[in-house]
Amino acid sequence: MLKVFIGYDPREAVAYHALVQSIVETSSMPVSITPLALQHLEAVLTRPRDPLQSTDFAFSRFLVPYLCDYKGWAIFMDCDMIVTRDLAAIWELKDDSFAVQVVKHAHKPAESHKFLGQPQTRYEKKNWSSVMLFNNARCTALTPDYVNQASGLELHQFKWLAHDGEIGSLPPGCNHLVGYDEHSEMISVLHYTTGGPYFEKYRDTEYADIWFDVWSRAAYAQQQNQPDGGPHENYEGQKHEDRKLRA
Repeated sequence: MLKVFIGYDPREAVAYHALVQSIVETSSMPVSITPLALQHLEAVLTRPRDPLQSTDFAFSRFLVPYLCDYKGWAIFMDCDMIVTRDLAAIWELKDDSFAVQVVKHAHKPAESHKFLGQPQTRYEKKNWSSVMLFNNARCTALTPDYVNQASGLELHQFKWLAHDGEIGSLPPGCNHLVGYDEHSEMISVLHYTTGGPYFEKYRDTEYADIWFDVWSRAAYAQQQNQPDGGPHENYEGQKHEDRKLRA
């Protein structure tokens, strides 16, 4: 069973549901998907909201090993993403010699603000924590007490590990930063990190067509006496195959 946790923020709920649709469409194996919604974590996550916190799941992501009882493996993903290839390929990259595996971006955003006017912060290892493949048994430092008390930088810069050698690498396509990274045929996860096309300001962002294509199927319901097809018709037969990316 492929275990996935997704950050949930009601201000961009549509992003969560589109991401789930893309995972369901492309996965070749059973998948368990859990939203990290704050109302579900009130008994565990008690820290106040940080002024620099741009999403509800800025800190809850680090509770994934605890929520898994520090057993097995799990993937965390920000909600502002679309999966374009089978997540099983990332799952197969699990390496017991690491506590966590990420795409090691050298991301230095030029803009001062991103979606909904949120401040764009700059720090070492930025966006490393937006897709994480957790080896839960090696992440026991991430207790609820630690997650509630640690600073944002301590969490997002992986200071909870003994050293950076415990951080393994994932291929760049596993967390492609839309609008920053160069187009590649090996993209498996599109990350609309500055703002997804569901925000009016970013309606025409790169790869917006792929997001809207996925959402059209997520929001679809066949009506009585309506012929089969709808937005799924052209997608039929493409499951488990690479979705075409248009630069």
